[in-house]
Amino acid sequence: MSKIAIMTDSNSGIMPAAGKEAGIHVIPMPILIDEKTYYEGQDITPEEFYKKLSQGVSATTSQPSPGIIIEAWKTLLKSYDEVLYIPMSSGLSNTCQTAVMLSQEDAFAGKVHVVDNHRISVPQAQSVYDAKVLAETIDDGRQIKEILEKESLDASIYIAVDTLEYLKKGGRITPAAAAVGTVLNLKPVLTIQGDKLDACTKTRGMKAAFKAMCKAVEKDIQTRFADLHSQGLLKTGIATTFTDPEKLSYFQEEMRNHFPDMKLLSAPLTMSIGCHTGPGALGIGVFRAHV
Repeated sequence: MSKIAIMTDSNSGIMPAAGKEAGIHVIPMPILIDEKTYYEGQDITPEEFYKKLSQGVSATTSQPSPGIIIEAWKTLLKSYDEVLYIPMSSGLSNTCQTAVMLSQEDAFAGKVHVVDNHRISVPQAQSVYDAKVLAETIDDGRQIKEILEKESLDASIYIAVDTLEYLKKGGRITPAAAAVGTVLNLKPVLTIQGDKLDACTKTRGMKAAFKAMCKAVEKDIQTRFADLHSQGLLKTGIATTFTDPEKLSYFQEEMRNHFPDMKLLSAPLTMSIGCHTGPGALGIGVFRAHV
């Protein structure tokens, strides 16, 4: 057994049960629904979550309590020498900064290494899998942290939303813009490049949005990631929020057709993202991978 425990949160798309099978400790992210706290992958399913959203409930994200994180570290350090914790990007949540502060306490200093890998969803999951593989040959958690952070920006994510309702609720677009966009069937495409969630483009219909995202990924591969691509160090990813299985299969097949020389990693977009995008959102991306 490796002396280094690998830990992440459910924003990676890795749920606690799946993480346990893979030897990865997963902190379930809390979701506040009408002021009641649920834990992703633990006491609420995606089906239940999106059913509640469709009923007009108020849903917001939160971060794990310091107590939960501390107890997880204490438990892991009983069996391991070090803990490598890979939370979601510091630019999208305060979870990472909180963990860094906690890791400086005497009980964890030098034993717990918090990785700010500037990722979320499938690219974050890839970093977790990479960490597990690196830990098989590198017995220094700090060294693995440095590798992952050095490579952290070797990733791009593009997300299209099927409904403007949740961007309106979150204040990212005005009610007037949402109304016009709904009438015109506009689908905003957002991008995450490191820490920021920014607007990328607008299209009419999800298939058009998907084509636009594929073109953006192709451009990234040909420019920013050309060297990594030539070395065979890239993967593509796809993630959705509560999408019809037939539609998901179509997008997965199209991804394989667009990028036949790269492996495709598929996972759900987590509930934390779903709070802001609603059901039917589609995300694709490209990222460096060790395994």
